[in-house]
Amino acid sequence: MRDIHSHILPGVDDGAADLDESLAMLEAAKAAGVTSIVCTPHCRDPYFDYDAMWDAYELLVAHADGFPLQMGFEVNHAKLMDLGMDWVDYLHFDGTNEFLLELSTHAGKLEFREYERTIYELQGRGYEVIIAHPERYRAIQDDLNVAVRLMRMGCKLQASADFIAGGRLGREKRPAKLMFDEFMYSYIASDAHIPEHYRYLAEARAKFPIRGRHMR
Repeated sequence: MRDIHSHILPGVDDGAADLDESLAMLEAAKAAGVTSIVCTPHCRDPYFDYDAMWDAYELLVAHADGFPLQMGFEVNHAKLMDLGMDWVDYLHFDGTNEFLLELSTHAGKLEFREYERTIYELQGRGYEVIIAHPERYRAIQDDLNVAVRLMRMGCKLQASADFIAGGRLGREKRPAKLMFDEFMYSYIASDAHIPEHYRYLAEARAKFPIRGRHMR
C-alpha cells in the first residue's frame, strides 16, 4: 500500500516534531500495511522551507533502513500563486509527474474557477493533478458536483483517512462517504501528522476500499 500524503518528515511543518517521532510514524505505517510513503510536507505559510525539507527527507531516508520513501509536497494553491508557476517543477512527487494540490477549505464555487485555470496549466505542463482531501472543502460539502467537475477535468481525488473519525474540521465524514459511494476517490492517504493517524488509515481502508484501475 502506497501512502501518497504524509507529514512524516522531522521538524519542518506541523507533522513529526523530530526524527524519533518520524521513525515512530514509520513503524505505525508499517503496522497499518503501508509499503511505501510519499513524504509531503506543507508548501504553505508558515512552514515552507524547500532546502530544509529536502534535508529532512535525506535524514529520514538515512534512518529508514531501506523503507521506500519518495519526496513530494502538499502544495497549497495560494502559496503556489505567491511562488509562481515556475515552481511547479520543484514541487511534484520526485521521479513521477504527480502533483498534490491543496485548495482552500473555505472557498466557494466562484473561487474554484480560479483553481480550474491552475489545474489546466499544471496539466498542460504534463502533471497529473491529485486533489488533497476534497471532503474538507466547503464548496464540495455543499455540492458534490464541484468534485465531479474536478474529476471530469482529469484530477484524481485523495481522501484523508481521518474522515473516519469525523475529520480535521469535523464535517468530513458525510461528504467522504458520499464520494466513496459514488466511487469518486482514487486514493486514501493517511495525511498523518502523528503515529496514531495511521490507525485511521487502516480503519478507513478496511471500511471503504478503493475500487477501479486507480486503486492505491
